[in-house]
Amino acid sequence: MALPTINIEQVKTFVDTAIEGLQQELRELNNQIWSNPELAYQEHHAHDTICDFLEGQGFTVTRHAYGLDTSFEALSGTGGRLINFNAEYDALPGMGHACGHNLIATSSVAAFLALSFALSKFNISGRAQLLGTPAEENGGGKAKLIDAGAYRNVEISLMAHPGPKPLYLDGEQTDGVAGILMNARKNIHCEFTGRNAHAGGNPWEGINALDALVSSYNNVAVLRQQLLPDQRVHCAFLDTPKVANVIPDYTKAFWQVRSPTLKGLNTLVGKVRNCIEAGALATGCQVKIDEDELYTDIRLNDTLCERYHIHMGRYDRNVLKRHNKVLTGSSDIGNVSYETPTLHTMFGIPSPPSSFPHHPTFAAAAGTDEAHTEALIVGKSLALIGWDMITENDMYDVARRQWTDEIAREE
Repeated sequence: MALPTINIEQVKTFVDTAIEGLQQELRELNNQIWSNPELAYQEHHAHDTICDFLEGQGFTVTRHAYGLDTSFEALSGTGGRLINFNAEYDALPGMGHACGHNLIATSSVAAFLALSFALSKFNISGRAQLLGTPAEENGGGKAKLIDAGAYRNVEISLMAHPGPKPLYLDGEQTDGVAGILMNARKNIHCEFTGRNAHAGGNPWEGINALDALVSSYNNVAVLRQQLLPDQRVHCAFLDTPKVANVIPDYTKAFWQVRSPTLKGLNTLVGKVRNCIEAGALATGCQVKIDEDELYTDIRLNDTLCERYHIHMGRYDRNVLKRHNKVLTGSSDIGNVSYETPTLHTMFGIPSPPSSFPHHPTFAAAAGTDEAHTEALIVGKSLALIGWDMITENDMYDVARRQWTDEIAREE
């Protein structure tokens, strides 16, 4: 059955009016999340605040969804394709919302509301899903949600991340970028076990776990000379000696390894493992190595990027379709992009010069009225992409084909 012809400007006008009518409530929602920063898997206030708000708007919400205490799911519509929006809301230790996840949640909530209301208003078959995705900074919430089946029936996944405004990319001042490449990432945990001895009396009887840890760190430092420009290796010493007169028998460290592609990450992780194992071998220690929290790279989708560029242009925002330089951070939205066609944009918010996510100045910028305004514009644009993907069959087919081709190239 042919869908009724509805002009996209009609949809935009309706969406603008609907979101404007909720401006005050959405600002309070944003402020509640920003004012009460919570770490990974501890986002109880954010979870409850968003769920209460959605239920107040008449939606049925599944709290503590998919086995995660601070995840939720709201669904709307009937039949047709399912469009997913991802709401992040975890913060950073000691810096609050220095990555602007309050704005991610706000834009995704606005997008879900706008698309849900539009589908109902124009009597269109299609569904919207708002998924609460905890623990993006550390913990891999989306990876766990994938394993639990949260994205199993999703046709398109959409979200947006704030950054400093203006963004200067390719020599052009922009208000955002539709397609941002990000590194794949994996965590490595290592524990060295040796033997205690008196450092002054009989050090020759000891097997020094601190030497093993320091040697492994220095091995990676040597490896850095051969890293590709966008590859990264970080380390934190978690358990080290507290006194100097004992040969230590135990140390512990935490590594993060990043590379622009999943294939490159797997190769680099192998090299870092060799560096860690060499430290143990050189000192006679035993080493236990565990890997977890794989964040894949992000598979860009040209159709979704183009639609975001077009719809943000309707709000007089100058947005690049994509930027081919890798943003060397990582996100578990990359894992989602291996499950279904995905858009993860970056939008600019007013911020001090040289401000960037994961800095206290950006946390302050993320709490302003101006940042909230940008988040709502982004949310409305995401909703219009969702509308496109539900109502434009040929466009959806192209987006899906681009995704399958991209995944095939990776394999």
